[in-house]
Amino acid sequence: MMRGLWDREMVALLLIAALAPMGLAWLWSEGSDAVARLAFALVVAGAWHVVFMLARAQPPSLAGAITALAVAMLAPEDLGAFRLALGISFGVVFGELVFGGWGRNVVNPATVTLAFLGFGFPAFGWPDFVLPVAWAAIGAGAIGVALGVMPLGVIAGATLVGGLSWVAGLPVGPVLPAAAIALVLMVADPVASPDTALGRWLHGGLYGALVLMFATGWDGSAPVQICVAAALLASLAAPLFDEIAIALWVMRRRRRHGGP
Repeated sequence: MMRGLWDREMVALLLIAALAPMGLAWLWSEGSDAVARLAFALVVAGAWHVVFMLARAQPPSLAGAITALAVAMLAPEDLGAFRLALGISFGVVFGELVFGGWGRNVVNPATVTLAFLGFGFPAFGWPDFVLPVAWAAIGAGAIGVALGVMPLGVIAGATLVGGLSWVAGLPVGPVLPAAAIALVLMVADPVASPDTALGRWLHGGLYGALVLMFATGWDGSAPVQICVAAALLASLAAPLFDEIAIALWVMRRRRRHGGP
């Protein structure tokens, strides 16, 4: 009975539940502007889901709300309605719906949206976050792992790299709040993350390493911009990490049992 309930929409619903505390903390700290921004992102993303439902008989997904939350929180500020709608449309359509919807996409659609907006409109500033929102992101990650909808290896790998960097005295403090928020919103995506345990650790570790490298090498770059770039590059490497994990498993099996 429980297995029958564990479908993609149940996963999406649990992800929304896990992210809710962080989303509420952000709405509380930013006020009415954040509410309007989130509502606009929900409307645009939902409209494209309806279009594809009518054109392809492709069912819409609650995961569109997760994409809308990530874009509303992380997108450059003062873009205006047209630019923001253009970015959301590009990310939702080409990052998710053309592949058949959430569950079949290769890259997180919010990552595609934010990369598009960052590359397309570089003159606009990225948002900053107050510490309560970052602390809420830690709680969201813990809830997501406990519910089984966020990969533990991804979060643990990124946390390990970030923690070691902090202990080593590297200048990563200013970027850590944005890194935590981007981690739970985009990097720990159960669809776009690797499927193997080792692959997930490598995925999270690469994200953390890229954040560290960009934070120490990109002078004057905004923390959110750094984290979006790191999330995009790490997501593109996810299939490679699964191949590495499988190749290592095959190698160990051959050594243990013999054979070609």
